[in-house]
Order: sequence, then structure tokens, then C-alpha cells
Amino acid sequence: MGRDVNMLTMQLHWDIFCRVIDNYGDIGVCWRLARQLAREHGKTVRLWVDDLDSLALICPECAADLPIQRVRDVEIRRWTEDFIADRVAEVVVEAFACELPPVYIAAMAATTPKPCWINLEYLTAEAWSEGCHGLASPHPTLPLLKHFFFPGFSPATGGLLREAGLPPPVQRDEPQTLEISLFCYDTAPVGSLLKALAASQRPVVCHVPPGKPLASVQTALGGNGPWQCGSAIIQPIPFLPLDDYDALLRRCTINFVRGEDSFVRAQWAGRPFVWQIYPQDDAAHHIKLEAFLERYCAAMEAEIAENVRALFIAWNSGHDIAATWQAFVARTPEISRHNAGWAAHLAGQADLTTSLVNFAASKV
Repeated sequence: MGRDVNMLTMQLHWDIFCRVIDNYGDIGVCWRLARQLAREHGKTVRLWVDDLDSLALICPECAADLPIQRVRDVEIRRWTEDFIADRVAEVVVEAFACELPPVYIAAMAATTPKPCWINLEYLTAEAWSEGCHGLASPHPTLPLLKHFFFPGFSPATGGLLREAGLPPPVQRDEPQTLEISLFCYDTAPVGSLLKALAASQRPVVCHVPPGKPLASVQTALGGNGPWQCGSAIIQPIPFLPLDDYDALLRRCTINFVRGEDSFVRAQWAGRPFVWQIYPQDDAAHHIKLEAFLERYCAAMEAEIAENVRALFIAWNSGHDIAATWQAFVARTPEISRHNAGWAAHLAGQADLTTSLVNFAASKV
């Protein structure tokens, strides 16, 4: 017991570094992690962010003009080029290979005992990540080790972000109105989706947040909305704080999500979803998409799995989705049941934050 208490005391302070690349996905993951470390694990957390405007959109309590502030028991610091290393934490999380400030790395090397340095990688379902999870890499010139930590879909990885008390998916009768949330990149075939929604036999309400999703709709339809397209109302909505967005995902019949953060939250919501993976120039994202679909569709009825795969691939390839959309909508009750089971399966594994805390403790 004494050793456990000692490890907790030694690893009280955590620094998380985040560069905002994908507007909301990177900072969404880091903000969820920071507040969970503070709230559920009693850690003293500093979140270093280079773009407070993006954080303020998903956390309205954050003031984008303050260099230092405290929100939900997390100290938020603006990460600037003239970074000063006033203190080194016992655990340092370098989110998504964002590259720590050189002055901070030097301070880490001068600290005794050395901090636990973790590079939190992007989420992937690829099998190779299981073999790389937890591996250490020595710094080329300094007495430091960096450990690579992979989120994932199996117990051989770090798991997924999941707060304590997260509501489980609720099975319900399908409403008459098809309610959709649309969060996507500008490469998605949004025009094709809008045509399919306009031709729907059921009333449709499609919620579209600002940024790339709304810009894509405006390109297709003109004006600023809301728009009436046949059976569908296309409704612009403000950018929602994270918890409000999670509630929208649980409410909607179908959720279009993108990147990492909304992708994971859609799975906890248990509703049918269509994922657009972050596009890469070398088309490596298609390999990552196939790796996820292989896991996700493994327990599906063959016909449903075929339709789900076809829609995901069309959406990520920029192709017309008309041929697969109606079949997907028709099978939403079965997909919902599958997704509830999928969420329960994932929830049976350790959550990412707990896995990080336990991993760091093992390095003392």
C-alpha cells in the first residue's frame, strides 16, 4: 500500500502539451483528458495550448485572451514561442507528436528523478499499434526516455477516452423524423447527401455546425440557411460545448462524425454513425478506415456490414452515396442494436485516462 501511495504522490503533477492541428479534434481529446485526470484521478494538471480560440469554442468557460487561467480544476496555459520552463511535471504528455519546447526538454533532463514522458499517439485500429503500444525511445543526446502510448480498440492498447458515469446507449423506438448531425471535412460528398435527404420519405432535420460542414452546405445550396430541401430542413447550429455535443449525438438518429474526438463520442452514443477519417495525402487513411471497419463490422449481419462498409467508403472517397444511403437508413434499428453491443464491448476495457495513470505509475 505504501508503494501505491508513494507513486500517487510522486506523480501528482501532469503537463499536457497540445498544438491545434485539426481545429477541434486534437484539443477536444486533450481537454477531455485533462479534466478527467483532475476530476477522477485527483491530478494537478496544466494544459498547454497554442490556440485558445479553438478551446474556447468547446469550453465556453475558457477565455481565449487569458495566458493563464483555471477551468474545472485544470490550469490552462497559452503555449507561446517564448516558452519559459518554470516547473517540470512528474508526468509529461506530448499529444500527437506536437514536439515539446526545447527549453522544457532541457529542464526535464536536468530534473531528478526524470519525469515520465509519454507521446500520446493518434487513435488507430491497425493491429501493429498493439505491438508498439508502450514502447520506449531514448532521446538521442539527453538522459530521457519517451514512451509511445496508443489509444485503441483492444486490451492490448490504451483504450478510449471514457468518463465515469457516461450514460450507456438507450434503445428506443425510431422517431418519425430523421434527425441527423453533420460534422465533416470539406472533402465529403455533402451535395450528394443533401440530395438524398431531400428525397427522403421521412421528414428530416439535419444539424450543421459552423466551419467546414456549414461551408460545404453553403457551397451546395447557397445563402446562409436554414434551408428547406424537399423533405429535409437543413439547420445551421452554433458550435456546441463538448458535453452539449455529446448529448446531440445521443439524440440524433444518425451522426456524421470526423477525425478522432467526435468519432469516439459517436460510438459511446450508440446511434448509427458515418465516420470521415482525417484525409492523408498518401491515402494511408483508407488503410486505417479498413482496419476499423474490420473490427467494427465483425459481428454484424453480413448484409448490414456490406452496406455500412459501402457507405463509409463512399463518404470517405467523395463518391455519390445515393446507392447506399437509403439502405443504411432502412437498417438503423438493427445498426443501433449492434452499436449498443459494440459500445458495451469497448466499455469493458480500461478507459484511456485510467490506462495512462496506471502506465505512468508503472514507470516509477
